[in-house]
Amino acid sequence: MTSPDSAYILRMKVDLTNYAHASDLISGWGRQHLSRYVCVACVNNVMEAYDSAVFRDAMNQADLVTPDGMPVVWALRLLGRKAATRVYGPDLTPILLEKAAASGLRVGFYGGAPDVVERLRRVVVKRFPNIEVAYAFSPPFRPLTPAEDEGVVSAINSSGVRILFIGLNTPKQDYWMAAHKGRVQAVMIGVGAAFDFLAGTKPQAPRWMMRIGMEWLFRLVTEPRRLWKRYLKHNPRFVALFALQLLGLERHPGGSAPRA
Repeated sequence: MTSPDSAYILRMKVDLTNYAHASDLISGWGRQHLSRYVCVACVNNVMEAYDSAVFRDAMNQADLVTPDGMPVVWALRLLGRKAATRVYGPDLTPILLEKAAASGLRVGFYGGAPDVVERLRRVVVKRFPNIEVAYAFSPPFRPLTPAEDEGVVSAINSSGVRILFIGLNTPKQDYWMAAHKGRVQAVMIGVGAAFDFLAGTKPQAPRWMMRIGMEWLFRLVTEPRRLWKRYLKHNPRFVALFALQLLGLERHPGGSAPRA
């Protein structure tokens, strides 16, 4: 399958893809036993990448970056990619699980609280009876020691997992995948809050709020203490800086940003 077209939003690459293309690409990599990583990008990713060259490299070196949030989709369209469409992590996850169940690809889950991961496993097995969940691990909130990390890598690889869902937050999950490419012999996809949504431990925004790009407001209301800094800091800056990019006036600390 050919690589998708892409565009740069404030220096961060985002690929033009859709659910069918992304799920075919990921499952194909899984069948080939390739080590790859996939990021799902919202405004938070773009702004974290804008503020950190290290994180920007982690995003730009990903094998696939999907437009996870509607503001990112709108930005792509304003950059001339009129066919841009949303590929939302919590919706992509069950599509991939269904493909994995149908083709015998083993899946795994890394991240989330212990009770969430256990509940997620039960929900997934019930919803997709033919699926093989070969690995599930809830890491501690502290950084793993090198020996612990090596043990995690060994356990994942020995399990035969071909698609590994990462349920940490941004930028943690994206850093983790970038650091483990070539070591974890599976396709890693960072899906963030999808673990909580699929397990039923957190509510999802109504579809109408998602369509108009107001999902962030729903999440802010439901998790104000955890998310207020992310949305109130990043969202206004994204609008202002992207407007400057469209006008050709945005100047990144590292130089002028590409427009396409």
